[in-house]
Amino acid sequence: MKKKPKAKVTIKPRFKIENIVASASLELELDLYTIASKLNDVEYEPEQFPGAILKLKEPKTSLLLFKNGKIICTGGKNEAEVASAIEKTLKMLINYSKVKPPKGFKPTFTVQNIVASAEMDVELDLYAIASEIEDVEYEPEQFPGAILKFPSPKTSLLLFKNGKVICTGGKSEKDVETALNMAARLLEPYSSPLPEVK
Repeated sequence: MKKKPKAKVTIKPRFKIENIVASASLELELDLYTIASKLNDVEYEPEQFPGAILKLKEPKTSLLLFKNGKIICTGGKNEAEVASAIEKTLKMLINYSKVKPPKGFKPTFTVQNIVASAEMDVELDLYAIASEIEDVEYEPEQFPGAILKFPSPKTSLLLFKNGKVICTGGKSEKDVETALNMAARLLEPYSSPLPEVK
């Protein structure tokens, strides 16, 4: 009896950004004690950590504030949310600074890391993937996912048997898309259609 050839599977990954971590400088000199005492949504415990934490409800983000005006924004789901959170923060803090940024100053930010979740809509054979593809780590007794790393764009992908993927390390939404499409092409030979839910 001849073995049935394996149906060729085409993977079209769908992804959504879960978190963007970005850094920026507000060109301010911040008095974190005063800010923490005047603003409700600011936590500051200098004996534990040198920065203050500002939580914004809209867009839902958290910002780490440092005395030198440098900030780190987390929680944005796209770059527009990050930009909006940083501008809002600048407006809130400008009155608490000894120095003012130049007129017409607009803070720019650098994306440090993007975390995205994706669906490949296939079942992945993680054992075959780990044994045949370079740069894949898989220790099923320690963790149920396999880790696939790409040098360019520099990303790490956590692969699960059910076709779910977590992508970290990208610096732009384009990086995430490129890494997932590269992974899709690489993983197609090790994929099978998801079992039908009865």
